[in-house]
Amino acid sequence: MLNKSQIRYCLDVMAEMFPEAECELVHENPFELVIAVSLSAQCTDALVNKVTKDLFKKYKTPEDYLAVSLDELQQDIKSIGLYRNKAKNIRKLCETLIDEYGGEVPRDKDELERLAGVGRKTANVVASVAFKVPAIAVDTHVERVSKRLGICKWKDSVLEVEKTLMRKVPEEEWSDTHHRMIFFGRYHCKAKNPQCDICPLLEVCREGQKRMKRMA
Repeated sequence: MLNKSQIRYCLDVMAEMFPEAECELVHENPFELVIAVSLSAQCTDALVNKVTKDLFKKYKTPEDYLAVSLDELQQDIKSIGLYRNKAKNIRKLCETLIDEYGGEVPRDKDELERLAGVGRKTANVVASVAFKVPAIAVDTHVERVSKRLGICKWKDSVLEVEKTLMRKVPEEEWSDTHHRMIFFGRYHCKAKNPQCDICPLLEVCREGQKRMKRMA
């Protein structure tokens, strides 16, 4: 496991590598972001952005999603995985927003988690990106990077990874660290072909050192 100074080094290097890291889901308001993140489960941000380009022109408010049939909404998001289930959740989510929140997306993470299709990760993303609430959303990239580097243990659950990162990363850096870890995992420390040979963190990464020995 990395010590405090090694973790600081990792955070600083990732900040240098990806200083402009931010949410890549295209949206103009909290409502669009909730829809986009809901669609992104087990799907790439690039595909979601392709679908929401037309989706967000057609649907502007929660009422708009309820004004069409479920079948029509499913057809509009059909190229996205799990589209049937996601369409149902979007409609339920919109009903809750109208009935309980006056059509507005709540800022509170616990209230966000009450929305259909919105889990802890999605709630953290929306709270962080839309409302600037410090949060670390643990997706596959954040989990992989934090475990490979030894900031978290391999056996840690997603929730344990989140709590460990919240404990070891300064609160004012939570949101930036979340985005930088995603970029680091998406573009550098990839799942199948991590770029260990050119990684500036190789000296503190036991996983990377093991990989390099196997390749030697």
